[in-house]
Amino acid sequence: MNKPGPDRYPDFVRWRDGNEVALLQNGAEYFPTLFQAIDQARFSIQLETYIFNLDDTGLKLLAHLRAACERGVRVRVVVDGFGSAPNAEAIGREVMQMGGRYRVYRPEPQGIEFYRFSLRRLRRLHRKLVVIDQSVAFVGGINVLDDLVDVPDDGQGPKPRFDFAVKVRGPIVQDLFKAQSDLWMRMAWRHRSDWAAFYKRVRGWRRRRDIALMQRSGPVTGGVRAAALFRDNVRFRKTIESAYIGAIYRAQRDILIANSYFLPGRALKKALQDAAARGVAVRLLLQGRSEYTLQFRACRSMYGKLLKHGIRIYEYMPSYLHAKVAVIDDRAMVGSANMDPFSLLLAREANVYVDDAGFAAQLRERLEAQLQGSSQNVTPLVYEKRSWLTMFLDACAHRLLRLGVAVTGKSSEY
Repeated sequence: MNKPGPDRYPDFVRWRDGNEVALLQNGAEYFPTLFQAIDQARFSIQLETYIFNLDDTGLKLLAHLRAACERGVRVRVVVDGFGSAPNAEAIGREVMQMGGRYRVYRPEPQGIEFYRFSLRRLRRLHRKLVVIDQSVAFVGGINVLDDLVDVPDDGQGPKPRFDFAVKVRGPIVQDLFKAQSDLWMRMAWRHRSDWAAFYKRVRGWRRRRDIALMQRSGPVTGGVRAAALFRDNVRFRKTIESAYIGAIYRAQRDILIANSYFLPGRALKKALQDAAARGVAVRLLLQGRSEYTLQFRACRSMYGKLLKHGIRIYEYMPSYLHAKVAVIDDRAMVGSANMDPFSLLLAREANVYVDDAGFAAQLRERLEAQLQGSSQNVTPLVYEKRSWLTMFLDACAHRLLRLGVAVTGKSSEY
């Protein structure tokens, strides 16, 4: 068997030239920009999200969507059945009443079925993706959720989640729209006897769709090279993970990753360790606050091996870190995929990968600011001073999470 290395991870990414990519930090930048784009929509809005909370932000979003419907814009909303479970019915009523269309991805079972385990229930729609008029798109890690809802408060007022999204124009919008359209169609499949005629209509619709997309999402003058990356359970099982690993093996100067739930598989850890061994500066900005205890402790249990290989670790302290971004030399990644089994083995995810030194420098500057002013450096000495109880709990969490991975049949990868 060949050893892991750059030869096993070529640059397979389907790059597209001529894209305009704008970085948005936290809901404070994201939602006003999204609302403005919705208000300018002329014929279509397609929104997918993992969490849709009916707080001030969620209600404002529904109001903007309602105004779009009143102008005659076609609105489609998809939420995840687990992430949005508390509000799924209410959101559906609102969207349908305004004249939009609404679907729930894998609704949670009711009654006794709720207590029955099924691997299908772990396969979630985790991507956060909006496409407007088939010409502008928003991709990232930001849910429909107020920045200050359910975050820590140390007595000096809550601090916002740290997260990112991008607003994009250009050819990659075609790929994002197609991914949404394919999922919408899959969710509408039902038992039927006229499959031949159905597929003929689908092929005709796709040809017409692709022609329209070429007209509406062509290259932007002065735009940058970028790619839309997806993770699903059919065609794109390893796309995002392989893109990360390949980029890390090709890195020459620095790797800076901010990830809220960091529990990478063997191949990804090996790539990071090899990069540090050949002199690449590898830094990780990880969760410093325990939002979900199992993931938080399982991640910390790996610090020792990472630090031993010269990888520097920082923990974000003001609030919850929800970002899923990376800067690797002059390329940058922004999206919904964590480096953990949930994202890389089970969920539907969407990332935007940007090959542009200017954009990479902008994201790096934002992350550097948090490393310097809002994070604690976890040195080997600090890590070794953990109490025996902390070490025991961290190790137990790691074992429990690996046991969960075993259910997927992929335990050998972690």
